Amino acid sequence: MDAVVISRLLTGMTLAFHIIFATIGVALPFMFMIAEGLGLYKKDPAYLAMAKRWAKGFTITVAVGVVTGTIIGLQLSLLWPSFMRIGGQVIALPLFMETFAFFFEAIFLSIYLYTWDRFKNRWLHWLLTIPIIIGSTMSALFITSVNSFMNTPEGFDMVNGQLVNIDPVAAMLNSSFFVRAFHVVTTGGMTIAFMLASIAAVKLLRNKFDSDRAYHKKGLKVTVLTGLIFSLFAMMAGHASAQFLHHEQPEKLAAMEWHFDTSSRADLVLFGTVDEKAQEIKGAIKIPGMLSFLADNSIDTEIKGLNEIPVDERPPLVIHYFFDLMVFFGVFSFAISVLYFILKKFKKDWAHHSFMLYMIALTGPMSMLAIEFGWFLAEMGRQPWILRGYMKVAEGVTQANGVSLTLAAFALLYLILGFSCVYVLIRIFKDKPAVIDIENNRANVGGEA
Repeated sequence: MDAVVISRLLTGMTLAFHIIFATIGVALPFMFMIAEGLGLYKKDPAYLAMAKRWAKGFTITVAVGVVTGTIIGLQLSLLWPSFMRIGGQVIALPLFMETFAFFFEAIFLSIYLYTWDRFKNRWLHWLLTIPIIIGSTMSALFITSVNSFMNTPEGFDMVNGQLVNIDPVAAMLNSSFFVRAFHVVTTGGMTIAFMLASIAAVKLLRNKFDSDRAYHKKGLKVTVLTGLIFSLFAMMAGHASAQFLHHEQPEKLAAMEWHFDTSSRADLVLFGTVDEKAQEIKGAIKIPGMLSFLADNSIDTEIKGLNEIPVDERPPLVIHYFFDLMVFFGVFSFAISVLYFILKKFKKDWAHHSFMLYMIALTGPMSMLAIEFGWFLAEMGRQPWILRGYMKVAEGVTQANGVSLTLAAFALLYLILGFSCVYVLIRIFKDKPAVIDIENNRANVGGEA
């Protein structure tokens, strides 16, 4: 394999691993904010125990996320030196601000973890979640700004192959930033809510401690409800993304939907197979006019086709499958959450039937896979550009030897980190019933579970 392929594999592997912990970092603080707030408002120690257990698990994932986040910065210089020579002076600011945001989050997270019983007014402890959420969210947004800049580079002039007259704020707040930031935050919240719902569902199916059932039912209800709300916002974000792509990155939208000829009333194509040379699609489900409607709220909207894009600037058509899988997994999780609350309303016992719990247990992994496929779609949909319109991937890659060895070394590192993280999380909670934490928090609220 040549340097381009190996470097793309290594970068893709790093991003795929890091995005798991980045998603947890964005959304989990919001979840233990909700749980602690419910505990204090309802005077229910079960929710306080929930917040404490979630925060404890969060600290482990933060540690791994720091490692993988640092690696991303290093790999930009290691694998893409030509890109960094040109774009480094622009993305240096958001990368620095991302580090500052992390330290801000880490300081208040430490205070939060070590002051559970130090405040006479428990709401003061709850307020500490606000700077944690601000820090974690800003950290994600600064990184999103870097990625958005690579998709829609703005805020500079290009003179003789160099960036001049740089406006760092305009570069950070480029035209794709806001829609992508909205998508990152909403899908992150949806994913982590459903991941926690999956854990609660599995505990209800296989829990060793009958005394914890009421606790897990409460956890299931609050996480599924949060996942439902965030999934509605995620759908709005997806619609906004389609409209943005229609106006600013039509080649990505066309590749996502195998749309070859410019036309109005364009069909939304789901799954199927494509013969790229013959431009024929087989076995797909087509929804007439839906692509045009998603792009600009009208079935008469004209969608630019791939045949108007130079062949060497077309994204790979495999991104169509990433889009389909992302949407399918997201819609599945949303539908299960709706069904759960319908059953809670009309057939309460059925909401905790084993079949329903198995379906809820699937929503977490499916939502995380939707995040992964969404990032594959975003990054591969930018191809062949590393800085869209200015530099192609092949022009930015390193010419150094030994990249294959680096790929193997990082693969081993991620395997060790992933195993260690899962092992520690399991050991933290294994054979430790939630009822103990509930009793320990009873005095903090003065209420009954």
